[in-house]
Amino acid sequence: MTDNQEPILIRDATSTYRLPFFKLNHWQWWFLVALNILFLLAGQTAAVILGRLYYDQGGNSKWMATLVQTIAFPILFIPYFLLPSSHGPSSPSPSFTTVSLTYFVLGVVIAGDNMLYSIGLLYLSASTYSLICATQLAFNAVFSFFINSQKFTALILNSVVVLSLSASLIAVNGDSDAPSRVSKWKYFLGFVSTVGASALYSLLLSLMQLSFQKVLKKETFSVVLEMQIYTSLVATSVSIVGLFASGEWKSLQGEMDGFGKGTVAYVMTLVWTAVAWQVCAVGVVGLIFVVSSLFSNVISTLSLALTPIASVIVFHDKMNGIKIIALLLALWGFASYIYQNYLDELETKKTQNEVKEASNDSNI
Repeated sequence: MTDNQEPILIRDATSTYRLPFFKLNHWQWWFLVALNILFLLAGQTAAVILGRLYYDQGGNSKWMATLVQTIAFPILFIPYFLLPSSHGPSSPSPSFTTVSLTYFVLGVVIAGDNMLYSIGLLYLSASTYSLICATQLAFNAVFSFFINSQKFTALILNSVVVLSLSASLIAVNGDSDAPSRVSKWKYFLGFVSTVGASALYSLLLSLMQLSFQKVLKKETFSVVLEMQIYTSLVATSVSIVGLFASGEWKSLQGEMDGFGKGTVAYVMTLVWTAVAWQVCAVGVVGLIFVVSSLFSNVISTLSLALTPIASVIVFHDKMNGIKIIALLLALWGFASYIYQNYLDELETKKTQNEVKEASNDSNI
């Protein structure tokens, strides 16, 4: 990549094109990538730690824990309005009804997924929760194969098997590090909920990619952000309805008064959890914009390996031999997955160069 080359690319199923408004040199591009990686890693790690803190200090509302994962979505309007809009190859715009229905369905799925994550974090330690969440990469490979027609190579298969073994080790590890007053049944419920949430999240990624290809028929920065904003709006609305329909809103005042670190800390924990999730969302969208959606998902999975380390420091979670092996297996699975995508990228560049050379030869 030369200093004057424009590295920001948006890819769809049939073409690759450059964004016409952003010309960045080499170091500026890497700075932008590093900044978005920092947002994603710091945001997701902080959100999980603060979510666990909410439960540890007396919080018990699963719907509130679900709500804070999306309620700060207006933060996404900042990059949406500050950064210039991008325009890819023109294509017929889908109807308002089709787009609205797509956003509504995805938003409801997101709300359900967030609820499963909230149940998992309630009954599991932050380190165990994060290690189980790493299985989303394995689920992503499976769903991408069936829904998005992506190939299933030996390295991807290795990643799926290794990540599955990692989750299995956590399952047989039992409830030795479960939060206090959590029974074996609740530990099992937390484990199943977290595995289910990881599978549903991976399915959601594949459905979003399918929506870009078949419904929206473009994947520009503004469209990606719009999907994040409108689906978060739907998910927030569902969470608010759930909070009131379940009656959990009646206990919020008692939670606040009985919070271990005080009323102000209760409010700040919820506020900063919500902000952290949206900082993470900015990083996710930024990496999709600057690099690719696949790279964004891989970095998101990498952050799950950092959370156990943070939880050991903050909550003094136990990192016994089984959990250390599970962490190493998760990193192995991650490395296999990213190496396969590195090989795919080399193959793509080779094909593009061959097409370019053939085109040049035909013009001579």
